[in-house]
Amino acid sequence: MQADDVRTLRRSAVPTAAVGAVCAVVAGLAAGGKGVLGAALALLVVTFFFAIDYVVLGRAGRNNPQRLMALAMGSYLIKFVVLAVLSARFKDTTLFNGKAFGFTAIVCVLSWSATQVHTWMKAKTFYVEPGKL
Repeated sequence: MQADDVRTLRRSAVPTAAVGAVCAVVAGLAAGGKGVLGAALALLVVTFFFAIDYVVLGRAGRNNPQRLMALAMGSYLIKFVVLAVLSARFKDTTLFNGKAFGFTAIVCVLSWSATQVHTWMKAKTFYVEPGKL
């Protein structure tokens, strides 16, 4: 992973972790320990999904940019299916609070996406690679 990739990943992961911590506190106040556990699991799932996606798509973009869109759509489909299976599997669980999990997952996805957009908007990325004209 290049230094720019690590910096971009960190600029998305750190604010998302902070937002997840705030959600865990709110969930703890609202639902107790099960709310904190649900919020922590949601933060873990969202961070894992986005970090793995970023690593895979970053490598694919450098190696084969023509397949990047297909890989991105495939990875989003896989994440959607995995999240649907996890949600169905733990639908009636008493291990953690499902509402805290769902709320935290939505807030963390929005946080990660917003920070990624902000980072990409501020990045000075070449549209054409110098020397390859």
